[in-house]
Amino acid sequence: MNKTTDEGISLREQRLALNVSLGVAIVLLAIKIWAAEATKSSALYSDAAESVVHLIAVFIAVAALRLAHKPADEEHQFGHDKAAYLSAGFEGAMISTAALFIVYESVRQMIQGPKMEHLWIGAVLSAMAMVINLVLGLGLLRIGRRRKSPVLTANGQHVLADVATSVAVLIALGLVHVTGWLWWDPIIALLAAANILFTGSRLVKRSLAGLMDAAEPDTEQNIRHCLDEMMHEAPFRYHHLRHRHSGHTHWVELHIVVADEMNVHEAHEIATMVEARIAALLAPYGRIITHLEPQSAEEMDETWEGKRFLHWSKNAAYRCLRAEEMIAISLPWKKYE
Repeated sequence: MNKTTDEGISLREQRLALNVSLGVAIVLLAIKIWAAEATKSSALYSDAAESVVHLIAVFIAVAALRLAHKPADEEHQFGHDKAAYLSAGFEGAMISTAALFIVYESVRQMIQGPKMEHLWIGAVLSAMAMVINLVLGLGLLRIGRRRKSPVLTANGQHVLADVATSVAVLIALGLVHVTGWLWWDPIIALLAAANILFTGSRLVKRSLAGLMDAAEPDTEQNIRHCLDEMMHEAPFRYHHLRHRHSGHTHWVELHIVVADEMNVHEAHEIATMVEARIAALLAPYGRIITHLEPQSAEEMDETWEGKRFLHWSKNAAYRCLRAEEMIAISLPWKKYE
């Protein structure tokens, strides 16, 4: 199976997972509204409110997934991958908003005095929603991690946060039934809100890290291990290794150092081997850029990321200055400031 085919399968699988999530979210929202109206439980009203937020977030995730896999164009030459991080951050913010709404509803119930009825209806419906969401959430996380999709991973974590809310609802209903103390309902709802707020803030933090190209130590270790193995097979060294994860694509850059006497064809073969091996390691979304250097120029002056690395000696600086002067002589129309 080639890379293009694998990418197509990955995208179809992710779209199918989100479409299933969207359908389930609509059904469960109706179930939770029914349960909340039947019981008058603040915990169930909060659970239903969280489902409204989840439904909105899934619509955003579907759009973000489509945008993230849109091919690169002239305005976005590195693609649209980071839309996935924006979606994950938005979903985290929506989860946090739902948690704050649960806090508001619970405090309101405490002030007005809690009241509940038809507990068994709420318990049955909440348990049904919990089981469905548990299966869905674990499936979304499994596909999201396998496909390295921030969109699916965020949606899976959101669904599992919903499961935690349903568990809290069941505990509240059970305690009210056993003890007859109605205050368990808003108290348990507040505890569930704290857990949901933690999940939402963690998603926002991860999204910001992705948008800021935060390092991934595990990925870098795997890349270096792959490079170290190849150095036993071919005569080269490397430096200036960098990588970033833009959403579903891993971008890797490195400099490859070869012997001065090696011809261009041989050096190119080594670079091609390095690129292919690392791309296979990060399949199906690995994009590798290499820069070839002769060994004699390894310690020379380089401009890299806007910084000038001065590893040269005075003689090397003089040689570079003379080279620039020779270029000016051979190209008289070139203007130097």
